[in-house]
Amino acid sequence: MPSTPEDHIGDRLKAVRKRRGLTQRELAKAAGVSLSLISKLEQGELTDTRMESAHAMARALRVPTTALIKRPEPEAGPAPEPWRPLQKAVQDPPVELDEAPTVEGVAARLPEVRAAYFGNRMAELAGLLAPLLRDADALDDAPEARAVRAQLLQIAGSTLTQVHQYDAAEIALSRALDTATDRLRAASVVTTWTWLFMRQGRLSEARELATRWADDLEPRMSRATQEELTVWGWLLLQVSAAALRDNRDGEAQDAMRLARAAAVLTGREVPRGAPVLATWGPVTVAYKTAERGIVTGRPDTVLKTAERLHQTGPTDSTEHHRHRLDVARAHLMMRQCDEAVSVLQGVRERAPEWLAQQKYARDIMGDMVTKRRTLTPDMRELADAVNLPL
Repeated sequence: MPSTPEDHIGDRLKAVRKRRGLTQRELAKAAGVSLSLISKLEQGELTDTRMESAHAMARALRVPTTALIKRPEPEAGPAPEPWRPLQKAVQDPPVELDEAPTVEGVAARLPEVRAAYFGNRMAELAGLLAPLLRDADALDDAPEARAVRAQLLQIAGSTLTQVHQYDAAEIALSRALDTATDRLRAASVVTTWTWLFMRQGRLSEARELATRWADDLEPRMSRATQEELTVWGWLLLQVSAAALRDNRDGEAQDAMRLARAAAVLTGREVPRGAPVLATWGPVTVAYKTAERGIVTGRPDTVLKTAERLHQTGPTDSTEHHRHRLDVARAHLMMRQCDEAVSVLQGVRERAPEWLAQQKYARDIMGDMVTKRRTLTPDMRELADAVNLPL
Protein backbone atom coordinates (compact mmCIF):
# COMPACT_ATOMS: atom_id res chain seq x y z
CA MET A 1 0.00 0.00 0.00
CA PRO A 2 1.46 3.45 -0.88
CA SER A 3 2.52 5.77 1.90
CA THR A 4 0.34 8.76 2.71
CA PRO A 5 1.07 11.92 4.73
CA GLU A 6 -0.93 10.37 7.59
CA ASP A 7 1.50 7.49 8.12
CA HIS A 8 4.09 9.12 10.39
CA ILE A 9 5.65 12.45 11.25
CA GLY A 10 8.25 12.21 8.47
CA ASP A 11 5.59 11.96 5.74
CA ARG A 12 3.63 14.89 7.16
CA LEU A 13 6.77 16.96 7.69
CA LYS A 14 7.90 16.42 4.12
CA ALA A 15 4.46 17.28 2.70
CA VAL A 16 4.18 20.55 4.65
CA ARG A 17 7.81 21.52 3.96
CA LYS A 18 7.32 21.08 0.22
CA ARG A 19 4.10 23.11 0.33
CA ARG A 20 6.04 25.92 2.01
CA GLY A 21 8.76 25.74 -0.65
CA LEU A 22 11.58 25.04 1.82
CA THR A 23 14.55 22.73 1.51
CA GLN A 24 15.50 20.51 4.43
CA ARG A 25 18.46 22.78 5.15
CA GLU A 26 16.29 25.92 5.11
CA LEU A 27 13.78 24.35 7.47
CA ALA A 28 16.55 23.17 9.81
CA LYS A 29 17.94 26.71 9.99
CA ALA A 30 14.51 28.32 10.51
CA ALA A 31 13.52 25.84 13.21
CA GLY A 32 16.88 25.68 14.97
CA VAL A 33 17.10 21.89 14.68
CA SER A 34 19.68 19.72 13.00
CA LEU A 35 19.54 18.91 9.30
CA SER A 36 20.19 15.30 10.28
CA LEU A 37 16.98 15.19 12.36
CA ILE A 38 14.83 16.40 9.47
CA SER A 39 16.52 14.06 7.03
CA LYS A 40 16.10 11.01 9.28
CA LEU A 41 12.45 11.83 9.98
CA GLU A 42 11.59 12.25 6.32
CA GLN A 43 13.47 9.09 5.32
CA GLY A 44 11.68 7.09 8.00
CA GLU A 45 14.85 6.33 9.97
CA LEU A 46 13.15 8.07 12.91
CA THR A 47 9.41 7.77 13.51
CA ASP A 48 9.14 10.22 16.40
CA THR A 49 10.85 13.23 17.94
CA ARG A 50 10.62 15.32 21.10
CA MET A 51 7.68 17.70 21.48
CA GLU A 52 10.18 20.56 21.71
CA SER A 53 11.59 19.76 18.26
CA ALA A 54 8.15 19.16 16.73
CA HIS A 55 6.98 22.53 18.02
CA ALA A 56 10.05 24.31 16.61
CA MET A 57 9.51 22.79 13.16
CA ALA A 58 5.78 23.52 13.22
CA ARG A 59 6.45 27.13 14.21
CA ALA A 60 8.89 27.52 11.32
CA LEU A 61 6.33 25.99 8.95
CA ARG A 62 3.50 28.16 10.38
CA VAL A 63 1.22 25.23 11.21
CA PRO A 64 -0.12 23.86 14.52
CA THR A 65 2.17 21.30 16.11
CA THR A 66 -0.64 18.76 15.80
CA ALA A 67 -0.32 19.05 12.01
CA LEU A 68 2.98 17.16 12.37
CA ILE A 69 2.34 14.80 15.26
CA LYS A 70 -0.49 12.42 15.98
CA ARG A 71 -1.65 10.40 18.95
CA PRO A 72 0.66 7.47 19.56
CA GLU A 73 -0.71 3.98 19.31
CA PRO A 74 -1.85 2.66 22.72
CA GLU A 75 0.61 0.38 24.42
CA ALA A 76 -0.19 -3.30 24.10
CA GLY A 77 -0.13 -5.99 26.73
CA PRO A 78 0.16 -5.82 30.50
CA ALA A 79 2.06 -3.13 32.34
CA PRO A 80 5.53 -3.97 33.65
CA GLU A 81 6.00 -4.73 37.30
CA PRO A 82 5.39 -3.14 39.76
CA TRP A 83 2.49 -1.44 37.92
CA ARG A 84 0.66 -4.56 36.73
CA PRO A 85 -1.48 -4.94 39.89
CA LEU A 86 -2.53 -1.28 39.66
CA GLN A 87 -3.37 -1.66 35.97
CA LYS A 88 -5.54 -4.69 36.78
CA ALA A 89 -7.24 -2.94 39.72
CA VAL A 90 -8.20 -0.07 37.41
CA GLN A 91 -9.28 -2.13 34.41
CA ASP A 92 -10.70 -5.40 35.73
CA PRO A 93 -14.24 -5.82 37.13
CA PRO A 94 -14.63 -5.65 40.92
CA VAL A 95 -13.87 -8.86 42.78
CA GLU A 96 -15.79 -10.32 45.70
CA LEU A 97 -13.82 -9.88 48.91
CA ASP A 98 -13.83 -12.22 51.89
CA GLU A 99 -14.50 -9.33 54.27
CA ALA A 100 -16.61 -6.36 53.21
CA PRO A 101 -14.64 -3.09 53.48
CA THR A 102 -16.08 0.07 55.01
CA VAL A 103 -15.90 3.67 53.85
CA GLU A 104 -14.25 4.58 57.14
CA GLY A 105 -11.61 1.90 56.70
CA VAL A 106 -10.75 2.94 53.13
CA ALA A 107 -10.76 6.64 54.00
CA ALA A 108 -8.39 5.97 56.89
CA ARG A 109 -5.78 4.73 54.40
CA LEU A 110 -6.06 7.76 52.11
CA PRO A 111 -3.49 9.89 54.01
CA GLU A 112 -0.92 7.10 53.61
CA VAL A 113 -1.57 6.95 49.84
CA ARG A 114 -1.41 10.72 49.48
CA ALA A 115 1.82 10.91 51.47
CA ALA A 116 3.47 8.33 49.19
CA TYR A 117 2.13 10.09 46.09
CA PHE A 118 3.20 13.59 47.11
CA GLY A 119 6.50 12.24 48.40
CA ASN A 120 7.20 10.66 44.98
CA ARG A 121 7.76 7.26 46.63
CA MET A 122 6.67 5.33 43.58
CA ALA A 123 7.45 1.80 44.73
CA GLU A 124 5.57 2.30 48.00
CA LEU A 125 2.65 3.88 46.13
CA ALA A 126 2.38 0.90 43.78
CA GLY A 127 1.96 -1.43 46.75
CA LEU A 128 -0.66 0.76 48.43
CA LEU A 129 -2.95 1.76 45.59
CA ALA A 130 -3.95 -1.55 44.01
CA PRO A 131 -5.45 -3.30 47.07
CA LEU A 132 -7.08 -0.09 48.29
CA LEU A 133 -8.76 0.43 44.91
CA ARG A 134 -10.12 -3.11 45.17
CA ASP A 135 -11.60 -2.22 48.54
CA ALA A 136 -13.01 1.06 47.22
CA ASP A 137 -14.68 -0.72 44.30
CA ALA A 138 -16.42 -3.05 46.74
CA LEU A 139 -18.11 -0.12 48.50
CA ASP A 140 -21.67 0.96 47.70
CA ASP A 141 -22.58 4.09 45.72
CA ALA A 142 -23.28 6.35 48.69
CA PRO A 143 -21.78 9.85 48.28
CA GLU A 144 -19.08 9.22 50.89
CA ALA A 145 -17.99 6.03 49.12
CA ARG A 146 -17.97 7.70 45.70
CA ALA A 147 -15.90 10.62 47.03
CA VAL A 148 -13.12 8.39 48.36
CA ARG A 149 -13.21 6.21 45.24
CA ALA A 150 -12.87 9.27 43.00
CA GLN A 151 -9.82 10.48 44.90
CA LEU A 152 -8.11 7.10 44.65
CA LEU A 153 -8.90 6.78 40.94
CA GLN A 154 -7.53 10.25 40.23
CA ILE A 155 -4.28 9.44 42.05
CA ALA A 156 -4.13 6.14 40.15
CA GLY A 157 -4.66 7.95 36.84
CA SER A 158 -1.93 10.46 37.60
CA THR A 159 0.47 7.75 38.73
CA LEU A 160 -0.15 5.59 35.64
CA THR A 161 0.42 8.66 33.46
CA GLN A 162 3.79 9.24 35.12
CA VAL A 163 4.88 5.68 34.35
CA HIS A 164 3.58 5.83 30.75
CA GLN A 165 0.68 3.39 31.17
CA TYR A 166 -1.64 5.65 29.21
CA ASP A 167 -4.52 3.27 28.45
CA ALA A 168 -4.95 2.33 32.10
CA ALA A 169 -4.53 5.98 33.13
CA GLU A 170 -7.37 7.04 30.83
CA ILE A 171 -9.64 4.34 32.22
CA ALA A 172 -8.86 5.44 35.78
CA LEU A 173 -9.55 9.11 35.01
CA SER A 174 -12.74 8.33 33.11
CA ARG A 175 -13.98 6.35 36.10
CA ALA A 176 -12.89 9.12 38.49
CA LEU A 177 -14.83 11.73 36.51
CA ASP A 178 -17.91 9.51 36.43
CA THR A 179 -17.62 8.90 40.18
CA ALA A 180 -16.89 12.49 41.29
CA THR A 181 -19.55 13.88 43.62
CA ASP A 182 -18.96 17.61 43.08
CA ARG A 183 -17.85 19.89 40.25
CA LEU A 184 -14.53 20.87 41.83
CA ARG A 185 -13.40 17.26 42.14
CA ALA A 186 -14.61 16.63 38.58
CA ALA A 187 -12.67 19.65 37.29
CA SER A 188 -9.59 18.50 39.20
CA VAL A 189 -9.85 15.13 37.45
CA VAL A 190 -10.10 16.93 34.10
CA THR A 191 -6.90 18.83 34.90
CA THR A 192 -5.10 15.50 35.35
CA TRP A 193 -6.73 14.15 32.18
CA THR A 194 -5.50 17.09 30.07
CA TRP A 195 -1.98 16.40 31.35
CA LEU A 196 -2.36 12.81 30.14
CA PHE A 197 -3.44 14.08 26.73
CA MET A 198 -0.39 16.33 26.50
CA ARG A 199 1.92 13.48 27.46
CA GLN A 200 0.44 11.59 24.50
CA GLY A 201 0.81 14.51 22.09
CA ARG A 202 -2.98 14.99 21.94
CA LEU A 203 -2.65 18.76 22.13
CA SER A 204 -5.94 19.75 20.49
CA GLU A 205 -7.91 17.42 22.76
CA ALA A 206 -6.10 18.76 25.83
CA ARG A 207 -6.69 22.38 24.87
CA GLU A 208 -10.35 21.88 23.97
CA LEU A 209 -11.16 19.88 27.11
CA ALA A 210 -9.44 22.33 29.46
CA THR A 211 -11.00 25.33 27.70
CA ARG A 212 -14.50 23.90 27.92
CA TRP A 213 -14.20 23.17 31.63
CA ALA A 214 -12.50 26.49 32.40
CA ASP A 215 -15.33 28.34 30.65
CA ASP A 216 -17.98 26.37 32.52
CA LEU A 217 -16.25 26.76 35.88
CA GLU A 218 -15.22 30.44 35.61
CA PRO A 219 -16.08 31.96 39.00
CA ARG A 220 -17.18 35.46 39.91
CA MET A 221 -13.80 36.79 40.93
CA SER A 222 -15.13 38.94 43.77
CA ARG A 223 -16.80 35.94 45.42
CA ALA A 224 -14.54 33.06 44.38
CA THR A 225 -13.34 30.69 47.07
CA GLN A 226 -9.72 29.56 47.26
CA GLU A 227 -10.74 26.12 45.99
CA GLU A 228 -12.56 27.59 42.98
CA LEU A 229 -9.59 29.78 42.09
CA THR A 230 -7.23 26.81 42.42
CA VAL A 231 -9.17 24.51 40.11
CA TRP A 232 -10.00 27.24 37.60
CA GLY A 233 -6.42 28.49 37.61
CA TRP A 234 -5.00 25.03 36.90
CA LEU A 235 -7.42 24.52 34.02
CA LEU A 236 -6.14 27.80 32.56
CA LEU A 237 -2.53 26.65 32.97
CA GLN A 238 -3.41 23.52 31.00
CA VAL A 239 -5.07 25.58 28.27
CA SER A 240 -1.95 27.73 28.05
CA ALA A 241 0.47 24.79 27.99
CA ALA A 242 -1.44 22.91 25.28
CA ALA A 243 -2.01 26.02 23.15
CA LEU A 244 1.64 27.05 23.36
CA ARG A 245 2.84 23.63 22.25
CA ASP A 246 0.28 23.64 19.44
CA ASN A 247 1.66 26.93 18.08
CA ARG A 248 -1.35 28.99 19.26
CA ASP A 249 0.54 31.68 21.06
CA GLY A 250 -2.31 34.17 21.40
CA GLU A 251 -4.53 31.64 23.16
CA ALA A 252 -1.63 30.60 25.37
CA GLN A 253 -0.92 34.15 26.49
CA ASP A 254 -4.61 34.94 27.14
CA ALA A 255 -5.01 31.85 29.31
CA MET A 256 -1.80 32.57 31.22
CA ARG A 257 -2.91 36.13 31.88
CA LEU A 258 -6.13 34.88 33.47
CA ALA A 259 -4.23 32.25 35.47
CA ARG A 260 -1.89 34.93 36.77
CA ALA A 261 -4.87 37.03 37.87
CA ALA A 262 -6.36 34.03 39.70
CA ALA A 263 -3.02 33.44 41.44
CA VAL A 264 -2.84 37.07 42.55
CA LEU A 265 -6.31 36.77 44.04
CA THR A 266 -5.29 33.56 45.80
CA GLY A 267 -2.44 35.54 47.30
CA ARG A 268 -0.27 32.64 48.43
CA GLU A 269 0.91 29.18 47.50
CA VAL A 270 -1.88 26.68 48.27
CA PRO A 271 -0.65 23.21 49.33
CA ARG A 272 -1.04 20.37 46.86
CA GLY A 273 -4.07 18.19 47.14
CA ALA A 274 -6.48 20.94 48.14
CA PRO A 275 -8.33 20.25 45.89
CA VAL A 276 -6.02 19.48 42.92
CA LEU A 277 -3.03 17.13 43.02
CA ALA A 278 -0.60 20.04 42.77
CA THR A 279 0.41 23.24 44.48
CA TRP A 280 -1.22 26.44 43.26
CA GLY A 281 -0.37 30.10 43.57
CA PRO A 282 1.95 32.83 42.30
CA VAL A 283 5.08 30.63 42.44
CA THR A 284 3.48 27.76 40.51
CA VAL A 285 2.26 30.20 37.86
CA ALA A 286 5.78 31.66 37.65
CA TYR A 287 7.16 28.15 37.06
CA LYS A 288 4.69 27.61 34.23
CA THR A 289 5.42 31.02 32.77
CA ALA A 290 9.13 30.21 32.75
CA GLU A 291 8.40 26.94 30.94
CA ARG A 292 7.43 29.07 27.96
CA GLY A 293 11.11 29.89 27.46
CA ILE A 294 11.91 26.22 26.81
CA VAL A 295 9.14 25.82 24.24
CA THR A 296 9.93 29.08 22.42
CA GLY A 297 13.72 28.76 22.53
CA ARG A 298 14.41 31.47 25.14
CA PRO A 299 16.45 29.67 27.80
CA ASP A 300 17.68 32.97 29.23
CA THR A 301 14.16 33.76 30.49
CA VAL A 302 14.01 30.42 32.30
CA LEU A 303 17.29 31.08 34.10
CA LYS A 304 16.22 34.62 35.08
CA THR A 305 13.01 33.25 36.60
CA ALA A 306 14.94 30.49 38.39
CA GLU A 307 17.27 33.05 39.94
CA ARG A 308 14.35 35.17 41.09
CA LEU A 309 12.45 32.19 42.54
CA HIS A 310 15.44 30.50 44.20
CA GLN A 311 14.24 28.79 47.41
CA THR A 312 10.76 30.31 46.97
CA GLY A 313 7.76 28.06 47.56
CA PRO A 314 7.79 24.35 48.46
CA THR A 315 10.96 22.70 47.16
CA ASP A 316 9.58 19.16 47.43
CA SER A 317 6.62 19.63 45.06
CA THR A 318 6.35 18.02 41.64
CA GLU A 319 5.95 21.50 40.12
CA HIS A 320 9.27 22.57 41.66
CA HIS A 321 11.05 19.45 40.40
CA ARG A 322 9.57 19.94 36.91
CA HIS A 323 10.76 23.54 36.94
CA ARG A 324 14.25 22.40 37.88
CA LEU A 325 14.26 20.12 34.84
CA ASP A 326 13.39 23.20 32.76
CA VAL A 327 16.36 24.96 34.38
CA ALA A 328 18.64 22.04 33.51
CA ARG A 329 17.37 22.08 29.92
CA ALA A 330 17.93 25.85 29.73
CA HIS A 331 21.55 25.47 30.89
CA LEU A 332 22.10 22.77 28.29
CA MET A 333 20.56 24.94 25.56
CA MET A 334 23.13 27.58 26.50
CA ARG A 335 25.93 24.95 26.43
CA GLN A 336 26.41 25.09 30.20
CA CYS A 337 26.73 21.35 30.81
CA ASP A 338 28.26 21.54 34.28
CA GLU A 339 25.42 23.74 35.51
CA ALA A 340 22.85 21.37 33.99
CA VAL A 341 24.46 18.43 35.76
CA SER A 342 24.40 20.29 39.07
CA VAL A 343 20.68 21.03 38.73
CA LEU A 344 19.86 17.41 37.86
CA GLN A 345 21.87 16.18 40.81
CA GLY A 346 19.79 18.42 43.05
CA VAL A 347 16.55 16.92 41.71
CA ARG A 348 17.96 13.43 42.16
CA GLU A 349 18.77 14.11 45.80
CA ARG A 350 15.21 15.28 46.51
CA ALA A 351 13.18 12.92 44.31
CA PRO A 352 15.20 9.97 42.95
CA GLU A 353 12.23 7.73 42.17
CA TRP A 354 10.35 10.55 40.45
CA LEU A 355 13.39 11.48 38.36
CA ALA A 356 13.84 7.90 37.18
CA GLN A 357 10.36 8.00 35.60
CA GLN A 358 10.83 11.28 33.71
CA LYS A 359 11.24 11.02 29.94
CA TYR A 360 12.10 14.73 29.98
CA ALA A 361 15.15 13.97 32.15
CA ARG A 362 16.19 11.19 29.76
CA ASP A 363 15.89 13.60 26.82
CA ILE A 364 18.12 16.12 28.60
CA MET A 365 20.75 13.52 29.39
CA GLY A 366 20.48 12.08 25.88
CA ASP A 367 21.28 15.48 24.40
CA MET A 368 24.15 15.94 26.83
CA VAL A 369 25.67 12.59 25.92
CA THR A 370 25.36 13.40 22.22
CA LYS A 371 26.99 16.82 22.52
CA ARG A 372 29.90 15.81 24.76
CA ARG A 373 32.99 14.05 23.44
CA THR A 374 33.60 12.53 26.87
CA LEU A 375 31.43 12.18 29.95
CA THR A 376 32.38 12.98 33.53
CA PRO A 377 31.64 10.40 36.24
CA ASP A 378 28.73 12.57 37.42
CA MET A 379 27.24 12.57 33.91
CA ARG A 380 27.53 8.81 33.63
CA GLU A 381 25.91 8.37 37.01
CA LEU A 382 23.02 10.65 36.07
CA ALA A 383 22.52 8.81 32.77
CA ASP A 384 22.06 5.60 34.75
CA ALA A 385 19.79 7.32 37.28
CA VAL A 386 17.35 8.44 34.58
CA ASN A 387 17.51 5.05 32.82
CA LEU A 388 19.04 6.44 29.63
CA PRO A 389 19.37 3.53 27.16
CA LEU A 390 22.89 2.52 26.17
